[in-house]
Amino acid sequence: MAEETLLNILLENPTGFVSGEEMSRRLSISRTAVWKQINKLRTLGYEFEAVPNKGYRILMKPDTLDKLTLTNALNTVVMGSDLEIIKTTVSTQEEARQRAELGAPEGTVIIAEEQTGGKGRLGRKWFSPYGKGIWMSLVLRPQQSLEYTSQLTLLSGVAVCRAIRKTTGLDVGIKWPNDILMNQRKVCGILLESTVEDKVVRYCIAGIGISVNVDSAEYPEDLRDIATSLKAESGGIVDRTLLIAAVLEEFETLYQLYAQEGFLPIASLWEALSVTINHEVVFNTTQGLREGLAVGLDPSGALLVDTGMGNIVPVISGDVKLK
Repeated sequence: MAEETLLNILLENPTGFVSGEEMSRRLSISRTAVWKQINKLRTLGYEFEAVPNKGYRILMKPDTLDKLTLTNALNTVVMGSDLEIIKTTVSTQEEARQRAELGAPEGTVIIAEEQTGGKGRLGRKWFSPYGKGIWMSLVLRPQQSLEYTSQLTLLSGVAVCRAIRKTTGLDVGIKWPNDILMNQRKVCGILLESTVEDKVVRYCIAGIGISVNVDSAEYPEDLRDIATSLKAESGGIVDRTLLIAAVLEEFETLYQLYAQEGFLPIASLWEALSVTINHEVVFNTTQGLREGLAVGLDPSGALLVDTGMGNIVPVISGDVKLK
């Protein structure tokens, strides 16, 4: 589209002016057509400064995700190479699954401005208001058996945690297996779902939900004591585009590391970012609730808990709470 090309030209010069003459020449359209396209962008929420003999520059971008802007911000080869932004959907997990079934390549990313039926681990609903967070799912096609996919869950947590720290400076940490916490409240949840055939993984969908610019008062009553957002913790608006780009870049780096060196370096990174290790935890078992001291990860990614007298129990799944 013409306005996308025009927008691209302006975004290449975020702090400087671009003359109408230059845009006219590069787009092979008249100066009047350039002016009309600028006005179209204004209706989409962009604000411009126009100065005679200098041209136009962008003053403010709308708080909506834009594929062109995000693509320009990305510094990846695979993750995000096929990228789609949807205004509203029931769940990005289902959108990604449908595309994976049709052969979508590894690195395909589906992002929604809003989810009406977003889901988290253990079948819980995920609060996904319009324009306030990062609700996205990533298609992965790892060449491995199902027993190792829990390692990818932990890898996802490390990628998101590192990206949030790098982008916002917030001291977020990971609660096993992959909840991202800030001040003991959840700011991000991750859900990894796999489709298997003959004991081999056909594809995985990594769902990532980050509460970015959600105001505290917007949370439903039952979430206000356990959920928070990056805006609430940092005191300012966080650029969702830059954060998405950072998440995908961290994911690609760690995914390559995992393919080359296995789970050990990922486990070390996870433990360094963990708010679970060396803390007392309560966890579910078939015999009921148990508690102990979280001491590390085993090679599969299970949480190792010392329940006393040197008895180390691996927690493979279920709900783990910090005491």
